[in-house]
Amino acid sequence: MSETNETEQPQDLVSPFVKVLEEGNTVQLGTMLEDLYPAEIAHILESLTRNQRETVWQQVEADKHGEVLILVNDAVRDGLMQDMHPQELVAATEGLETDDLADILLDLPDAVISEVLQSMDEQDRKRLEAVLSYDEDSAGGLMNTDTITVRADVSLDVVLRYLRRHTEVPAMTDSLIVVNRDDKYVGTIALTDLLINDLQLKVSDILRQDREAIPATMSVRDVANLFEHRDLVSAPVVDSDNKLLGRITIDDVVDVIREEADHSFMSMAGLNEEDDMFAPVIKSTRRRSIWLGVNLITAIAASWVIGLFDASIEKLVALAVLMPIVASMGGIAGSQTLTLVIRGMALGTIGESNIQRIIIKETLVGIMNGMIWALVIAAVAIFWFDNLDIGFIIAAAILITLIIAALSGAIIPLVLRKMGADPALAGSVILTTVTDVIGFLTFLGLATLFLI
Repeated sequence: MSETNETEQPQDLVSPFVKVLEEGNTVQLGTMLEDLYPAEIAHILESLTRNQRETVWQQVEADKHGEVLILVNDAVRDGLMQDMHPQELVAATEGLETDDLADILLDLPDAVISEVLQSMDEQDRKRLEAVLSYDEDSAGGLMNTDTITVRADVSLDVVLRYLRRHTEVPAMTDSLIVVNRDDKYVGTIALTDLLINDLQLKVSDILRQDREAIPATMSVRDVANLFEHRDLVSAPVVDSDNKLLGRITIDDVVDVIREEADHSFMSMAGLNEEDDMFAPVIKSTRRRSIWLGVNLITAIAASWVIGLFDASIEKLVALAVLMPIVASMGGIAGSQTLTLVIRGMALGTIGESNIQRIIIKETLVGIMNGMIWALVIAAVAIFWFDNLDIGFIIAAAILITLIIAALSGAIIPLVLRKMGADPALAGSVILTTVTDVIGFLTFLGLATLFLI
């Protein structure tokens, strides 16, 4: 399937369902759902209103319930599970991989959790407990315990015969994990190497020891970076004693990357990527009001600075006309730097070793842009108001504001990360306040000193 079709598919999927729902044809609805993948059904459910969603969910095949619940966002999942019978929830968890089950288990009612655990054999229960013992944002919380392990001292022929005894191989298996008698990680053997080499060779003869195992405590963001840099399809996960716990596969990492991107994008507006797009109006209003309240406080701070110079503005109307230019230029310059720094922090390209160079570089960019646009805006102001002094004042204000904006855009996310706050969530609000206050204070202050 081409990239264009992949991009257009989600919107094409939803429209036919909306039409069938409006017609009330539940028989056709069930037929349409039969041929869809769980991810496609999840996308449709998230794109419908709550009443439409309930109608569609009733027509989804029971054996797809578990996978669909894993794929929808938290708010939609909670709504779907509220209307499900406990036995339906237990049935939905059957067949789920350990890492997926761990993602939704704690969202289930206590009685259902107990029944799910009782229905599992001892080995699967221990695997689930192992995943649940780690933070969900760590490699241990992301891993799947369904692995195939072999010893280094056996022949390739024995390994092949061992594999043939399995009814199926875990998804995304590109290599087998080699462990010692204490289940400690030794290395891996690629399936391609297993197939093309002499069967009389031992595993140790084709063992790859260059792939380091991932510590269970590593953050999922670092795991995603590792997969990207090393082009991994799967990777073993170990505890502090190098004992094998499970493995992480590329499909899980893709989910992490998407969630990180959604989080960064939505946080810039103070929203949660797990919110239901069709949540009740009151609920959505309450959540967004918090962010609007924070923004109001920052706006009042900027207005207070303007109020300090109300006498100057009354005497020279040009100041009121030019003020928005200073604030806008500072906001854009700061946002550019803020976005680059947050992205660098997310990708791991900005750290303790290069923070100082980033700050210096962005400050120099602010100086250069400040000088260029100070001249341009000064020329416009002089031509507009036929006043040379106003041109010089706004040029100086633009230069100072753009330098401070660039410096703030680089420093604010770094400080927020040190404090344990989310730079994507709080960075833009703080930056807007800084650039507005500095811009107004500089422009109106200079005008009051030299023009009034």
